[in-house]
Amino acid sequence: MSLQSVREFFAERAPDINIIELEQSTATVALAAAAHQVEPGQIAKTLSLKVKDRVILVVAKGDARLDNKKLKEAFGAKARMLSSDEVVTLTGHPVGGVCPFGLENPLDVYCDISLQAYDEVLPAAGAIHSAVRISPHRLASLTDATWVDVCLSSPS
Repeated sequence: MSLQSVREFFAERAPDINIIELEQSTATVALAAAAHQVEPGQIAKTLSLKVKDRVILVVAKGDARLDNKKLKEAFGAKARMLSSDEVVTLTGHPVGGVCPFGLENPLDVYCDISLQAYDEVLPAAGAIHSAVRISPHRLASLTDATWVDVCLSSPS
């Protein structure tokens, strides 16, 4: 059902965006990068977090790591990753297919500034073999996301 909810989301809000469905799994950043022939950072991973009594989604570049200090500063409390069961229940998407589109429940979406390193990123699309190609700014716009800086800085 998850892929269907993402299809409906794009049909309604961005009919020009096509969902890419592949035969092989793209459930991890490494698998997705290989399947789409892009660098791992270009995969936009969606992390499901709980901060106090709030569940939020943070979309970041695939090879970025969360910075606990920045997370706490941005959201006012320590964050924890949701369990697999919580992820499915709250987002409606399976782990490996989680994205900020077509959510089961309305959740606040945040895009990490790390995504801005790319003109185009590939977030999952509700299944472990689906994705979309989209600019980071359009992704943020379509999901009413807020830009944040919550990942460790990459060594330059």
